[in-house]
Parts: sequence; structure tokens; C-alpha cells
Amino acid sequence: MTTPVETSEFPRLRNYIGGELAEAKSGRFSDVIDPCTGEIYLKAPVSGAEDVDAAYAAAAAAFESWSQATPGERANLLLKVADAIDARAGELNEAECRNTGKPRARMAEDETPIAADHFRFFAGAARTLEGPTSGEFLADHTSVIRHEPIGVVGQVTPWNYPMMMAVWKIAPALAAGNTVVLKPSDTTPVSTVKLAEILGEVLPKGVFNVVVGDRETGALVVGHPTASMVAITGSVGAGMAVARSAAEDLKRVHLELGGKAPVVVFDDVRDLKAAAESIATAGLYNAGQDCTAACRVLVHEDVHDEFVAALTEAAASTVTGDLSDEDALYGPLNNADQLARVTGFLDRVPGHAKVLTGGNRIGDRGYFFAPTVVDGLRQDDEMVQNEVFGPVITVQTFSDEADALAKANGVKYGLSGSVWTSDHGRAMRVSNRLDFGVVWVNTHIPFVSEMPHGGFKHSGYGKDLSVFGLHDYMRVKHVMHYIGE
Repeated sequence: MTTPVETSEFPRLRNYIGGELAEAKSGRFSDVIDPCTGEIYLKAPVSGAEDVDAAYAAAAAAFESWSQATPGERANLLLKVADAIDARAGELNEAECRNTGKPRARMAEDETPIAADHFRFFAGAARTLEGPTSGEFLADHTSVIRHEPIGVVGQVTPWNYPMMMAVWKIAPALAAGNTVVLKPSDTTPVSTVKLAEILGEVLPKGVFNVVVGDRETGALVVGHPTASMVAITGSVGAGMAVARSAAEDLKRVHLELGGKAPVVVFDDVRDLKAAAESIATAGLYNAGQDCTAACRVLVHEDVHDEFVAALTEAAASTVTGDLSDEDALYGPLNNADQLARVTGFLDRVPGHAKVLTGGNRIGDRGYFFAPTVVDGLRQDDEMVQNEVFGPVITVQTFSDEADALAKANGVKYGLSGSVWTSDHGRAMRVSNRLDFGVVWVNTHIPFVSEMPHGGFKHSGYGKDLSVFGLHDYMRVKHVMHYIGE
């Protein structure tokens, strides 16, 4: 847990502004629900305009010195942040798991160590910027290229990976010399405030600020005149709203939005059972609440029956449990609205499709949903076209490469996908033609700090991770000197 204010009813979360935990001036609070139980366990501020103004004022003041720090100076502090995350991993894990229901074992293995690695990567990347060579491209003139921070960045993060998505936004922005005002999801603010406390013990005051609140708070963060750039991870609808708002004063925009990842399984896969097990894990991890989840399988018609039998067996044997269950692959859905959304998709399964396993809520306490496989779906079915964002894997068949590509690309999303084949040439052809920003071959969902993540079409634009992510938070300036006599 982070450091809440104790009240007679529930602990109360605070904002983090200018290096200090701060009560929301709005005086309004919302309930934070434990998704494992469906019960209130915390009160979070619903920050208003005065709170957002204070955060931006702190970030703007800090920008003056932070932007002028050398890359080496910023890098040294970001390395200390990474060390602090390692040292206080237990606190971060507990804050995240209590707020999201994630199994502690998965969080400790898969997320917190990687969060520290992201800070270490961007600390190094900040010191190795490359660009066009300076030189004389016009007689008696020398040109120089400068990479500069953009300014104060407003950021909004989602509830599926609250801590990790915050790190994906924070680390490159700070490494580039920007300062940040971030609003986490109203259902999962706890680990972000804890992260702010940890960063605040290392970074200068005001460099990183957190305001907690609802959609209206998010709109204030995105629309604030002090922000020179806004970046969000969220739904397509939220991304469109941010782009419209940012257009009013031409803010830079970075959008990482939804996905509907095709998983293209050809008939030459050497071990269909092993592939099915890997795909089930990649589709069900984090309760499928992942825009890159292996949620949309396209399998060659000749191996459909064998593959689907293996996929169904793997899904049915997947363990679902609360944060203390060490064997659980995933925990509950995040909130009651998401449970209703996922349940609605299953209630509306068309008659030509069949639920092979799952399709139902587990128990009547919390928001747990069974691992689910739905077969026989058609390209225009809503479950194929729209993001379910739950532990649901759909299956379609295809006849050849052309059919596979047409179905894989035939959605509005373009974030990620994967190709499963033993034919190297086919892997190259299909991965080249998939209209998605990230494509895996014979695997699905691994990420590394050094490689970019980001999509096309309705999945947004801009890159997280890698030097491409760092460049997204910088502006390029050309300075030309007259050197003639």
C-alpha cells in the first residue's frame, strides 16, 4: 500500500504534487474497489481544476532546471530510480496486486523487475542520441542539429497494467528532459502514487507529479494549456477524444490504444499442442486485459480440429485465482463495468459459433471470469471486430495465405499479431504484410526495453520503449551559424 491518510471509514489516497503528498483541493473522493471481493477498501481523490493547475505549476517550475540538466545527470538519477524500485519492489507489488487483483507471484516475476529495467534502459538511451552529422551544407555556414525536450507532458494511464504503463510513459519523458503530470485510472491509482513517492525521493521536486481523479480530471490534464504534449494508453474512444482536445492548441500527441491481435497458425507448425499452450497463455494472461493479448486465432482449416482441441484443453486447465494464489495465471477482471462488458459479449455469441470452454463468471464475489474459447466465428462477428479485453480467445479458420492475411488485417486495429509456421519464407512474407506495429513469429507477447511497441490504424501512433520512444518525447531543432569572414 501507498501512504494513505487514515479516516474513520476507509484509508484515503492523496495526490503527489511538487514533491509532496497533497490533499485534493476539490474535496471530492471516489471509492476504490478490491476486484477480488467487489468491496471498497480505499478512497481516492477526484481532483479538480485547482489540483491540476497546481501540478502543472510544479512541473513547469521544475522544467527550467530539469531540461537543462545534462543527459548524464538525468541518467544518474534514473539509475537511482531503478535501484529504488528494486529495493522497494515488495511495496510496489503489494500496492499493484491489492488494487488490481493480480497474483503476487506473476507481478513479482513479470512486471516489477522489468519496470526497473525500463528506467535503466532509458537512462542509457538518453546519453547515446544520434542524428544527422553537423557540417557545412551551405558555403560559409555550419549547421547543428539539437535534440531538445518538448516541455511539460500530460499523461493518462489505464487500469490493466497501472504501474507498468506509468513507467512506459514516465521513463522516456523524463530521460528526454521533460517534466510530467500524470493521471492514473480512477480504478487503479494506488501503485502510481506509490511510484511517485519512490521517484520523489530521488528526483528534484516537481519533475514528476500525479493527480488522481475521474474522466473529467483526465480531460483537465489533457486540455491544460501548460502541456506541450499529451500521451495516453487507453481505448480508441479515449484516444480520439485526446486527439481532438490536443488539436485545439496543436499539442503533440502520443497514443497507444486498443488492439485485436491476430494469431495466424499455419498447417506446418511442428508441435501444435505446444503452440496451443503458448497461445493460451498469451491470450489469457492478466485475464486477457491486454491490448496485445493473443485473443484472435486464425488457424488453417486442415489442422483446425487438432489445434482447437489442444487450445481448449490448455485454456480449461488454466488456473484463475486471487492475489495470494501462486498457481494462478490470472486474477479477476478489473471492475464491475468490465465484467459486464465481457459477459455481454458471451451473452450475444451468435448461433453459428460455439463456446468450447468457459464463457461464465466464476463465483459471485469479485470479478473473476473463466478462461474461454469460442470457435466458429465469422469475420463480421462483433467478437472478432471489437476488443473484448477479457480472458476470451476466438477461433476462425482460413484456407491459404491470402485468406489469412485478409482476415487478419480485416479489423480497425493495428497493434500486434503473430505468425506460427515452420516455413521461414512464409514467416517473412506474412509478417511483412500484416498491418500491425508489432509482429511475433512462433511466439506472442514478449517485450524488451530495446525494441519499440506501438500500432497503426485505430491502435494509435507513437512508440513506447526503445530509442524510438525516447525520440517521441523530444523535438528537433536546426541551428545554423554564419562562419564567413
